[in-house]
Amino acid sequence: MAKKKNDKSRKINPFLWFVFAVVIPVAVVISIVLIILNIAGFDAVNWLKEKGNSVPVISNMITTDDEGQQQSSEMHLQKVIEKKDEKIEDLTQSMNDQEAKIQDLEREITQLEKKESDNKNLQETMESEEEDSNKKVKTVAKSYEEMAPEKAAEILTNMADQSSLVLILKEISNDSRGKILQEMDPKKAAEVTKNLMEN
Repeated sequence: MAKKKNDKSRKINPFLWFVFAVVIPVAVVISIVLIILNIAGFDAVNWLKEKGNSVPVISNMITTDDEGQQQSSEMHLQKVIEKKDEKIEDLTQSMNDQEAKIQDLEREITQLEKKESDNKNLQETMESEEEDSNKKVKTVAKSYEEMAPEKAAEILTNMADQSSLVLILKEISNDSRGKILQEMDPKKAAEVTKNLMEN
C-alpha cells in the first residue's frame, strides 16, 4: 500500500511537467538572449515588433508605437467626451429646473393678475355702489332742502339711523342745515352737530 502511494506521488501531472520542463526553461533562455542582445547594442524589442507586425495573427497582438499613441489618444478623447456628456447632463438638468421655476412663476403671475382683476372689478363695483348711494343721498338731501325747515326737522328727528341722518345733513347747504337744526330739539340738534363734526 505504501508503494502505491509512492507511485502516485511520483507521477506528475503532464501539464505541470510540460510547464516545468519546457515553458519555464524556454522563457529563461529567451530572457537571457534579450538581455545579452540589449547589452550588445541591438534593439531586440523593436526588431521583434517590426517582424511580428508582418506575421498575420501575431500582428493583432502586438501594438506599435503609432498604434499605442492612437490608443492613448482615443482613450483621452473618450474621457473628454464622457466629461462633456456629464456637463451636458448637468446643464440639461439645470435647464429643466429653470423651466420648472419659470412655469411656477408664470402660474403665480397668472394668479396675481386674476386677483388684481378681481380686486379691480370689486373696487369698480364698490365705487359704482358708493356713487349710486351718493346720488341717492344727494337726491334725498335736495328734497329735505326744499321742504319747510320745521317739517324737515320733524322727519329727521324721528330717523333712527344716525349715519344716514349725518350723510343727508352734510349734503344740505349750510343755510338750510342751520334752519333745520334750529327747528330740532336742542339735545337732538347737539347730538347731530357732534356727529357732523366727527364725520
